Amino acid sequence: MLPIARSTGRRCTAFAIRSVPSFQTTIVTAPTTTVFTRTFVSKKKKKAAARENPDALDIQEAVRVLKAFEVGHPQHQIEAHVQCKIEKSTPLIRGSVVLPRNIKQEATILVFATGKQAEEATAAGAQFVGGQELIEKVQNGELKFDKCISTPAMFPAVTKIARVLGPKGLMPTVKKGTVTDDIATVVRTSKGSFDFKGDKRGVLHTGIAKVNFEASDIEANLGAVLEELRNFGKANNLKGIIQNVVLSSTRGPGIVIAGGPSI
Repeated sequence: MLPIARSTGRRCTAFAIRSVPSFQTTIVTAPTTTVFTRTFVSKKKKKAAARENPDALDIQEAVRVLKAFEVGHPQHQIEAHVQCKIEKSTPLIRGSVVLPRNIKQEATILVFATGKQAEEATAAGAQFVGGQELIEKVQNGELKFDKCISTPAMFPAVTKIARVLGPKGLMPTVKKGTVTDDIATVVRTSKGSFDFKGDKRGVLHTGIAKVNFEASDIEANLGAVLEELRNFGKANNLKGIIQNVVLSSTRGPGIVIAGGPSI
């Protein structure tokens, strides 16, 4: 502020002039806010993510790796190891399935039947067919066979050699469908069927293919076995019975299959 003097005769009066204040324009911007959206993950997805092995491979890549380990051994087996969910009341896992591509020669079939049913069994391709005389031969260990079928009429006599057939897994039973009057159909199915059985811990170990099979055939055979396991689970009220799938070979490592339970 600057003083200015004004002369008025005898007296000189000083006046003060106020400075005009300057105004500065300030632009105020509203603060930006970050909006967070909350997503919810189901417990099922969390468990699935936790179970997923980071080293898991898809089945095509796993087969390629196993074939590399088995160079020069085309007849070695590709094996499946499947961890299944079981409960205390769950019976031993077992089943029979016709594989899209068979891994062994047709099974040798023995049928306990007489009369017309014996003729039907022979026509269907059974190698050994007979009644009481066949029971004696089996008891004496004279015959070698892979599967055993019986008619309901012959079954009471067959139970006498249960101690011979049972330990080998050959004893015919109604539950397995090997005690039946439809002999011809069962014989044809059994010749190309593939049997498997799990252990007491619910783990299934079984060969599913040869190393020289195409990857598509290996996947198809694996899918057929897993589907039969799902049918076993439905029959015993077990949801999501398949928990983990591992492929290996005779000389190769075990490889966890990505998405194995859904194959």
